[in-house]
Amino acid sequence: MSTDNNSGIAARWKGRTNLLGLERSELEAFFASLGEKPFRARQVMKWIYQAGEDDFHRMTDLSKALRDKLNDVAEIRAPKIMTRQVSVDGTRKWLFGTDEQNGIETVFIPERKRGTLCISSQVGCVLDCTFCSTAQQGINRNLSAAEIVGQVWLANRELGCTPKTGRAITNVVFMGMGEPLANYRNVLAALRILRDDLAYGLSKRKVTISTSGLVPMLDKMIDEEEFALAISLHAPNDALRSQLMPINDRYPIAELLAACRRYIEAGEMRQKHIYVEYVMLAGVNDKPEHALELANLLRSLPCKVNLIPFNSFPGTTFKRSSKEDIDRFQEILISKGIITITRRTRGEDIDAACGQLAGKVVNRSRKRAAILEQRVGTQT
Repeated sequence: MSTDNNSGIAARWKGRTNLLGLERSELEAFFASLGEKPFRARQVMKWIYQAGEDDFHRMTDLSKALRDKLNDVAEIRAPKIMTRQVSVDGTRKWLFGTDEQNGIETVFIPERKRGTLCISSQVGCVLDCTFCSTAQQGINRNLSAAEIVGQVWLANRELGCTPKTGRAITNVVFMGMGEPLANYRNVLAALRILRDDLAYGLSKRKVTISTSGLVPMLDKMIDEEEFALAISLHAPNDALRSQLMPINDRYPIAELLAACRRYIEAGEMRQKHIYVEYVMLAGVNDKPEHALELANLLRSLPCKVNLIPFNSFPGTTFKRSSKEDIDRFQEILISKGIITITRRTRGEDIDAACGQLAGKVVNRSRKRAAILEQRVGTQT
């Protein structure tokens, strides 16, 4: 690498640099700017993510001189833990502070054979889905890659995970606060770290992105990174979906499902099906005719449907469909050849269930359309 290039890279790292959230190539560039070999980046990456270490002086395979230098010019800084809650069913929820006024929520769901961490991608949400508590908070800003990966890093520490004890977190889902594809660049960087063997080494099937349907960004992601894809559909036709999810006016169902097919068909190594999320709202989208319409809509799409009992939040007018109506809806879909399961509600007593995350969002912008246009437009 030339001296000029090194000078340019060094200029990027003025001040105390947060190494959390840097991809491997960025970490290598940082160490090159310090006159160090690339393998130093690999050593530090393992310390940060696999050992959960944030003290350079405890990174014992680095020279003392390098540890001292890192202590002067770098840091490993995650969001601050503001509150902790534990549900009666074992679900854990953290409120992580992103600055003095704002916070995001992250949820860990333990199961017998796996542990799923639900992480956030925005402070609030840029979209305006009517049945979601997060959407009612408005939008403050996108999270940085460090703040996204930092949720996994902090949860691992909170759960007592070490190289000796192993990992409690086996799956990571971008189903917390925010629309992941509206924060494309930072989510992409976080994805690469989550999948990097020197970090968490998660396979593509263990990382799921749930999107409400930002078609251009979904198409862009096809050439960038692989992950399990979940689509927030929630209605079997455009008229109803637009009432529930205004983003549908911009990217209607036909365009969204076409993008899903392109994602599936993009390469041999991609997933064989899409997850379709469908929240069950009493008297709104849970009738037998809705189930038949949904089955017809999805008949040619390789997919699995997750029926999600609606989880209430303050101020909402929606109600959860009855168990009988949910069971009947599921039976109709299955009879039409659609693999369908009903998601079990977890953490409802601490407002950690799907659609309940609210965090702490102040200085909120309600100009959602303008923000979405700017953020999607500048990242394509």
